[in-house]
Amino acid sequence: MAALLLGSIGVLAETSHLQRAAFNAAFAEAGLDWHWSEARYRALLARSGGADRIAAEADRRGASVDVAALHARKSALFQQDLTRGVPLRPGVAETMQAARDAGDAVALVTTTSAANVTAVLAATGLSEADFDLILTRADVADPKPAPEVYTLALSRLGTPAARAVEDNPDGLRAALGAGLTCTAFPGALHDDANFEDAEAVVRSLAPAGKVAV
Repeated sequence: MAALLLGSIGVLAETSHLQRAAFNAAFAEAGLDWHWSEARYRALLARSGGADRIAAEADRRGASVDVAALHARKSALFQQDLTRGVPLRPGVAETMQAARDAGDAVALVTTTSAANVTAVLAATGLSEADFDLILTRADVADPKPAPEVYTLALSRLGTPAARAVEDNPDGLRAALGAGLTCTAFPGALHDDANFEDAEAVVRSLAPAGKVAV
């Protein structure tokens, strides 16, 4: 059995603008004069990890903040915004269905929180039943770009034959580190230049797992 490994909630739905708004709202609530413009946030997305981004911002400004609490509030605001619903990205539903029709496993292989996964699934109309496996940050010691979550997925699915789809550079690095080929499906605020090692860079998925740009 082969497998389709969808590497993040951002592969399923476009969440970059909601995430940026949630960060800025959390900063404002905490009385911080921080504000990430779209251009600034685009640059920050070269690396994964919201808490790490907050910590780096604090270091850059010489500020002392409760990183964990600030990130938790950002996550709560993000999940709240998702209750309004978001559409699946182009071709996602069709690609998942084609994989199932071919007898392939479909997995969500992310290192975001389980709460974020639950919120995005509900927002898009998907459910855990749509996946043969869902892995989150709670399942691994090291988040992406470490390949651990991908090697764990291959082990649990019992297949060496898999194709990955990622929307961010650290996810791509994780997939490649696990020995997988990976199609890049960049989110709206991701720079295509950061995906040069991907098998392909696409704007819409297709049943084969990739389409022309």
